[in-house]
Amino acid sequence: MIALMSRILNQCGKYKKRVQIAFIFAFLKSMMAKCPLFLAFYMISKYLEHTLNAQTCIYLGVGVGVSILLQVIFQNISDRLQSAAGFMVFADKRNQLGEHLKSLPMGYFTEGNIGKISSVLSSDMVFIEENCMTVLADMMNYIFSEIIMLVFLFYLDVRLGFSGLILTGVFLIVGKGLEKEALKDSAERQNQSEKLTDAVIDFSEGIGIIKTYNMLGEKSKDLSNNFDKQCEVSLQFEKAHAPWQRGSNMVYGVASAVLLGIALFLLFDGSMSSAYVIGMILFTFDIFAPLKALYGNATRLTVMNSCLDRMEEIFDTPQLPDTGTGKVNEDCDTIISFQNVSFAYGEKEVLHNISFEVKKNTMTALVGPSGGGKSTIASLLARFWDVTGGEVRIYDKNVKEIPLSELMNQISMVFQRVYLFQDTIYNNISLGRPDATKEEVIEAAKKARCYDFIMELPDGFQTVIGEGGASLSGGECQRISIARCILKDAPIVILDEATASVDADNESYIQEAISELCKGKTLLVIAHKLNTIRNANQILVISDGKIAEQGKHEELIAENGIYKKFVTVRQNSRGWSSR
Repeated sequence: MIALMSRILNQCGKYKKRVQIAFIFAFLKSMMAKCPLFLAFYMISKYLEHTLNAQTCIYLGVGVGVSILLQVIFQNISDRLQSAAGFMVFADKRNQLGEHLKSLPMGYFTEGNIGKISSVLSSDMVFIEENCMTVLADMMNYIFSEIIMLVFLFYLDVRLGFSGLILTGVFLIVGKGLEKEALKDSAERQNQSEKLTDAVIDFSEGIGIIKTYNMLGEKSKDLSNNFDKQCEVSLQFEKAHAPWQRGSNMVYGVASAVLLGIALFLLFDGSMSSAYVIGMILFTFDIFAPLKALYGNATRLTVMNSCLDRMEEIFDTPQLPDTGTGKVNEDCDTIISFQNVSFAYGEKEVLHNISFEVKKNTMTALVGPSGGGKSTIASLLARFWDVTGGEVRIYDKNVKEIPLSELMNQISMVFQRVYLFQDTIYNNISLGRPDATKEEVIEAAKKARCYDFIMELPDGFQTVIGEGGASLSGGECQRISIARCILKDAPIVILDEATASVDADNESYIQEAISELCKGKTLLVIAHKLNTIRNANQILVISDGKIAEQGKHEELIAENGIYKKFVTVRQNSRGWSSR
């Protein structure tokens, strides 16, 4: 538990001193909480010695009142220092997590970690935030109270003091077992919480497909099974915890009885006065009460420990290094260069010794069968991942030598699957360049051929669209994303199947928008449509992670290879095939 306190304090950052000062007031509050009992003990001693008088009673009464008043004051100060600190600490932690996630390679988000991130943000962090300062305050109060009680035992009699220490040791052994058992089960409980979050996200995001294929029963069953499993794991957690909790209660009762028995033995033995025995009776059930309360909170403590483990696991995920300090030279003739680039997802290598160059203001098209590595090449250029071999260079500089912010300023990307935020259309477009003027945003919308449909919406540019662009058609979303890129005005444009999934009516508008976007730019285009790539300055046929063919349209047709087969397939409207 001391280790847990240390972990919580280490999370406090700049608020650590504030929390440590609160510990002082927690100690003072514990002292004042025991003060009425000490005063009662003093009064009984005086009474039995026949020295109690009215003046002493008045002083003792005032002492009790002052101790209660000071207890309230110290508690208030401690609460003020600690209570808001948990929310402030985790407000900072969420911002730190956001910064950390921004620096992780894209592979982290495609390896099933979305549920983990969601669970940590919505469950683990909330639990720690709401409990950490209360737990710290309670733990410090219990520890200080136990120390005060043991000191009092030594004051009464050294033999009682050592007996109290031994019984405290027994209590700690039982408590350690309780803590160990709870720690083991709390990790499983939080892991199941993550699986449940995954299942809810999967069900929510796929509800359209689930309904289309009439799989509501099957998928609902999967979700229900996860709910049942969560209930089962939680009940198991409580069942495993209950025997140790009962053991803790038994040790508390037996230890209190043993100490009282020792005190009575010392009384009959004549080595302890009746006043001290009465004092012992007053304190008997308070001596181990702090330990009982401390381990009674074992569930909260161990769940919090597990939550901290899961949160720290995300923070410990290695970031994509951003140590570059170089500046790009935009006068360079070769804008993009892949030099013997290899890349692996885990153990599986998907690109093998890829080498090519892209000259300034030219268009390079990547074609080939699905899964060949086209999108991976584009992702490596944007440094969503780092290569496992070779170099990716822009403006004759390794992308690792360029700050990520500077690299992103050089690149605009138009994806096949567009994501728009739940915000106004104006704000979604201005993401391309937040400092752009209103006139520049409107001009970008006009160039992207989305101005007319925006003005037909109820609030024009101030219309709030649904999350992911749910309230707009796919073609409208695509044009807004192109407007964003036009506003950004980056010299390198990556088009990843930008017109692959839109209808014919929207495609003409999107082609016009893309034409505006690409004026005077260096283009890297991933496309299956022949009319998109026919006029490319160079075409790279990517198959099985290698450049199978390279050249212009006419040159590749003459080679009678994979590209020629692609063209034949397209002309027959059968789609791409590598056979």
